[in-house]
Amino acid sequence: MHAIIETGGKQYKVAEGDTLFIEKLPVEAGDTVTFDKVLAVLDGDKTTFGAPVVDGAKVTASVVKNGKGKKVIVFKYKPKKGYRRKQGHRQPYTKVTIGKIEA
Repeated sequence: MHAIIETGGKQYKVAEGDTLFIEKLPVEAGDTVTFDKVLAVLDGDKTTFGAPVVDGAKVTASVVKNGKGKKVIVFKYKPKKGYRRKQGHRQPYTKVTIGKIEA
């Protein structure tokens, strides 16, 4: 069984046991989180699409950890003007493991 969920402005196709890196959620490691925005449920030959969400469907997941991604360098440069700016960015994430899909 698969489901398409929306969190953090992005959509993910998940199955039970999957591990995802999603946009940071305000939860601690070891907690459980429930995703109510289930856009579609795919169960073998039976497929249910929501308009916009499937009624009564939810996906539960457990939070493994919160962290930061690899550093991305942002470098701005204008030729012949002496203008250079170097900035680093590390995007925060939440690592979750999908537990149960209820439809």
